[in-house]
Amino acid sequence: MKSAVETLNPTRVRLSIEVPFEELKDSLDAAYKKINQQVTVKGFRKGKIPARIIDQRFGRGAVLEEAVNDALPKFYTDAVNEAELNVLGQPEVDITELKDGETLNFTAEVDIRPAIEIPDYSGIEVEVDAVEVTDEDVEKSVAQLQERFASTSPVERAAEDGDVVTIDLEAKVDGEVLEDGVASGVSYTIGSGELLDGIDEAVKGLEAGAEATFTSELKGGSAEGKEAEVTVKVTQVAARELPALDDEFAQLASEFDTLDELKADSRKRLENMKQYDQATQAQERVLEKLLELVEVPVPEKLLEDEVQTRKHNLEHHQLGQMGLDIAKYLEIQGKTVEEFDAETREQAVKGIKTQFVLDELVNKEKLNVSQEELTEHLMRRAASSNMSPDQFAQAVVEGGQVPMLVGEVARGKALAVVVEAATVKDTNGEVVDLEDDEDAAAEEQAAESAESTETAESKESTEA
Repeated sequence: MKSAVETLNPTRVRLSIEVPFEELKDSLDAAYKKINQQVTVKGFRKGKIPARIIDQRFGRGAVLEEAVNDALPKFYTDAVNEAELNVLGQPEVDITELKDGETLNFTAEVDIRPAIEIPDYSGIEVEVDAVEVTDEDVEKSVAQLQERFASTSPVERAAEDGDVVTIDLEAKVDGEVLEDGVASGVSYTIGSGELLDGIDEAVKGLEAGAEATFTSELKGGSAEGKEAEVTVKVTQVAARELPALDDEFAQLASEFDTLDELKADSRKRLENMKQYDQATQAQERVLEKLLELVEVPVPEKLLEDEVQTRKHNLEHHQLGQMGLDIAKYLEIQGKTVEEFDAETREQAVKGIKTQFVLDELVNKEKLNVSQEELTEHLMRRAASSNMSPDQFAQAVVEGGQVPMLVGEVARGKALAVVVEAATVKDTNGEVVDLEDDEDAAAEEQAAESAESTETAESKESTEA
């Protein structure tokens, strides 16, 4: 077999492959054997029909077609390996010449990963938010904990903001009560915004036994999106009582003996959260600077597949879980279809470029992934997916996604290398030491930017 490579553009090549006919022998033998098992000829036992009889009865062309279809993938793969190409997706194959007994010539056009030159990235400088936890932040955190331990008790007065009311609801559209528009004994905290628009104004000022009517757009059910006339009847008003903020509360709500200890722990937790957010911000901004330094051609077919993958995931997974369709989503976001398409395409381009650049860095820096690093990443991904590590690991193995996880970890390490070489300062002008937050944040940033890209790419490779 002979092969030659012609570069059509930075992301696409054409392979020209010449195969001497004797190299088709194994595929021809396999073709005769397959046809033998599929047909019957009077006077011959099944599977024992001579090749000349098959040629006479069914035509030599049928045999050649079967043999070529069997042989093409192998010769294509050999040519790709010989040229050391990093191909993406399925090739477009064209048989240019097939002479029985002489030769098979064909071409294969396929997308490839572009050659990327990683420049010196040590001069990258970014600014991130400073980690500052105020007394107000701590008080707010403790107040949220206090809210969780609030109790309620019925009161004989009109409902006010923050009260918990028990209500009955009845919704009418065009004067007709909806079958799914009646509910009794609903508990609602005034001001929470968890039910219908306008309900807060309707129930405030009502005592137990009183009712009011208001108009609101229904957020779900058989008449979702329609204007309804809603009657709400208050059956009970209960006041929320917050526990006193003292040492006794600290012992009730935490493992600490004093309120001061609880507040100190809250401050530390907030600092850790803000440090992690700061690390994530650093990853994002360093990555943006890195991508600005590198010229990355994007294969058009891969880009289109990536755009479709992102749209499919949004429409059929994320929005489906929220009970929304794409039209309602765009209405909420205040975007046109054209704006959404442009934004999705821009995100897809960034995702593809991110994966290409970080993969090249993995190779350049000779980064490897240890079993311990893979296990730690798997546990983080499991937690973010609300699955146990064992469940997540099983799903990953069954789905053949282990290489994808390895890639995420490797790309995270590559990004961490760049961040370590960069200068990161906070808004106070202080140099930031990202310490332990760096690797985890880098893995998440690399995974978020390139995850669906890898899915689209692996899908193409499977089809190939």
